[in-house]
Amino acid sequence: MKGQLWKNKISNHAQLGGIETSVIDNGPGRGTRIAWINTGTGLRYKVVIDRAMDIADAFYNQHSLAWISHTGIKSSEPSFNRGIEWLRTFGGGLLVTCGLTHVGGPEKDEYGERGLHGEISNQPAELISVIQPDPLAGNMEMSISGIIKETKPFGPSIELKRTISGTLGQAAIRIHDEIINRGNTSAPHMLLYHCNFGWPLVDEGTDLIWDGKWEPRGEAQIFREGNNFRKCPAPLKAHNGTGEEVAFIDIKSDEAGLCTCGLHNTRLEIGVALRFKKDQLPWLTNWQHWGEGEYVTGFEPGTNPPIGQAKARLDNALIHLAPGEKRVYDLEIEVLNNKEAIVNAFELGTE
Repeated sequence: MKGQLWKNKISNHAQLGGIETSVIDNGPGRGTRIAWINTGTGLRYKVVIDRAMDIADAFYNQHSLAWISHTGIKSSEPSFNRGIEWLRTFGGGLLVTCGLTHVGGPEKDEYGERGLHGEISNQPAELISVIQPDPLAGNMEMSISGIIKETKPFGPSIELKRTISGTLGQAAIRIHDEIINRGNTSAPHMLLYHCNFGWPLVDEGTDLIWDGKWEPRGEAQIFREGNNFRKCPAPLKAHNGTGEEVAFIDIKSDEAGLCTCGLHNTRLEIGVALRFKKDQLPWLTNWQHWGEGEYVTGFEPGTNPPIGQAKARLDNALIHLAPGEKRVYDLEIEVLNNKEAIVNAFELGTE
């Protein structure tokens, strides 16, 4: 908000932006707590407090950034933790958190039974703070914080403290997560940020930007040498139903250890950049599902690819948190609305 053109002309910060909490009163999400966050730049988004403080709708001016599934927002169902029950409440949205002990398909072994992508996204948060901006006092920062628990008697007992913050006048979302083992025994830990992008940001010709060594999951028609899997195609009948393709990417970082990936729609001249630290989230997964009426791509930074706890253990890649041990994760999502900003943001990863 250059020049503070609003100075001496507003009475309430809500004229510029801020955080508004409410409760959905109709449909399958009835009773679900949410928070609308308006950055005052055209970027506004909906935090679903009762779904691990994940982010559902996200818009930049009139353009939707996120893919929303047929399901949309549904009330949390903590008991949906077996098989593929997770899909029954998967509303899509800009961010769905996967973990905290398992990321990947359903599995069962001597360590227990685990459903698709873990339990955390079906857990409600205990809000601990909502901090509004105060531009009249020169403070443009705002944030919402909560605690989400994945726990049961006798463990594991893992706690996620999430803070989503932003600055009035900046089209960016900052997510700061602190994960701690509150139990008295060691606990496995996996985390993946399932970021789902949809039309009109994602459209035929939209560029998918990342750099790193990659390999497809399973047999590939899209993720193969010689095919341009960095351009979004038209909807594919082959992806109707459960058709999809996935690539696991050992993403490159800059000299400071920061990874950048994202999307660029040249027609709209809008880019979205995801930034995260390589030492926190060393892997990126690109999910492509181009079904008719279910047209979506996902960028998914994670501690591991979504291979499941069993495979990560076999590969000696499974993190274990000792009692009281804490890990910290940071993710930034920024909307870019001019060519110079887009070029600067994606200098790493363009080829």
